[in-house]
Amino acid sequence: MKDDRAISQQLLVPSLPRVAASILHPSDATERSRHERVFDAWAWCASDVLEWRRPSSSVVLEKTLAVESDNPPELAFVFHDGADCTFLPRELARFHAKGYGLEEQWALAPYAIDDATDLLYERRVRPRDVLWLAASSLRALVWGLHDWAHFHNHGPFDEPALTELECDLVALEWLRINREVAGVSDADVARVAADLAALSRSRFVAEGRPAPGVDLEALFAGPYPVANVPRN
Repeated sequence: MKDDRAISQQLLVPSLPRVAASILHPSDATERSRHERVFDAWAWCASDVLEWRRPSSSVVLEKTLAVESDNPPELAFVFHDGADCTFLPRELARFHAKGYGLEEQWALAPYAIDDATDLLYERRVRPRDVLWLAASSLRALVWGLHDWAHFHNHGPFDEPALTELECDLVALEWLRINREVAGVSDADVARVAADLAALSRSRFVAEGRPAPGVDLEALFAGPYPVANVPRN
């Protein structure tokens, strides 16, 4: 059930091709081979639209908070009324999505993004049939788009930094596609791109793995590295 305390919008989130290994690892055949094993089912389910809601008090998104390594508390994936979602870990949505007028509705448990990525894939349940995104800030919207990329592109998560890099690039392109709908400026997108590049670099350092053989800042600052991406 929708509530007049929430603003609801449809985001265009088309399936995107994977970034080619030759782009991320132009001079390292070993790394290119490793790259090919990161996902075992890219675009197993076609992505098209995502219902995004935010409280009416957040007509203008909060944009000052940096995109950091953890899902922010103002982010939640809420189950559609009547959706078959009992196979997913859940908690009462009102504890995680405040200001939406939610009462007894359920949301995906915040710790269960990885579980949902696996279970949606195993059961071949289309994510948009089950979930809508509650996000009241720009950082929450970015993380929600990142998680939405995970839900549609399955991998074993044996290479976390590489996995997250590709989902970050998809999320950033989806943000660009929807920047007018979301009320996001080019400067906002540029700042998010810089945050994501820094976050990506820190993940490779934490893993003790070499970062891709490209300039990460330039990679994120530029367009999605595949031509003919649809835009609103």
